Amino acid sequence: MRRNITIGQYYPENSILHRLDPRVKLLGLIVFLVCVFLMDSYWSYGAVTAAVVILVIISRVPLRYFVRSLKPVFFIIILTFILNIFFTSGEEILVKWGIISIYKEGVIMALKMSIRLIYLVLSSALLTLTTTPNDITDGMEKALRPLNKIHVPIHEMTMMMTIALRFIPIISEETDKIRKAQISRGADLETGNIIKRAKNMVPILVPLLVSSFRRAGDLALAMDARCYHGGEGRTKYKELRYGKKDGIAYLMILAFLAGIILMRNFL
Repeated sequence: MRRNITIGQYYPENSILHRLDPRVKLLGLIVFLVCVFLMDSYWSYGAVTAAVVILVIISRVPLRYFVRSLKPVFFIIILTFILNIFFTSGEEILVKWGIISIYKEGVIMALKMSIRLIYLVLSSALLTLTTTPNDITDGMEKALRPLNKIHVPIHEMTMMMTIALRFIPIISEETDKIRKAQISRGADLETGNIIKRAKNMVPILVPLLVSSFRRAGDLALAMDARCYHGGEGRTKYKELRYGKKDGIAYLMILAFLAGIILMRNFL
């Protein structure tokens, strides 16, 4: 199971994306998500597709990692595709079978929504694969630091995000171990209908919850033993500083957003 989950996993490499400041990549992710929802014409879909291909290539991350990131949401993508086909009406009918009608507009909408979901997952995977969890949270904390003036607990929020990102692969590996242990004891987890399979998950969920609470307690004791008391007065081992490449990346991000907006309004 762990090999199918890429969120929270970092792929070490020395690419341009890996060397960018995490604040640049966070802004780039936000802008890219906005552009995904702004896509409307074929030109904009082509531009976003080209951007995804270029980013995947220059990241130097093997393609199989991005394919694995799509596996957990494959069912959601298929369900979205089917729902848009059967529940989107239009003018040109492609297939008519009794009360069921499939329109050309429904097929186009299904393709567009599926592509959007795929790009959302790929962009998130690209961020986590090229940025360590510590860099992500440090970038968020520094970018959102002005909110401390209105008493928003930025450090605590980013600390929780760091712990969550680090525990995703650990919990997935723990789930896989528990699942294999229950199967070796004769548990039937593969057969039956949906309700039966849901009931069969109880022998996995109960020990997983117990293990997670125990791990959380151990982490809390370790933080107390090291006198952790929040972000006030704390220093960073690695201070984030912008470089020339980060400024160029900011300009490219803004230019890409402007291009998508122009394509949406004029093409």
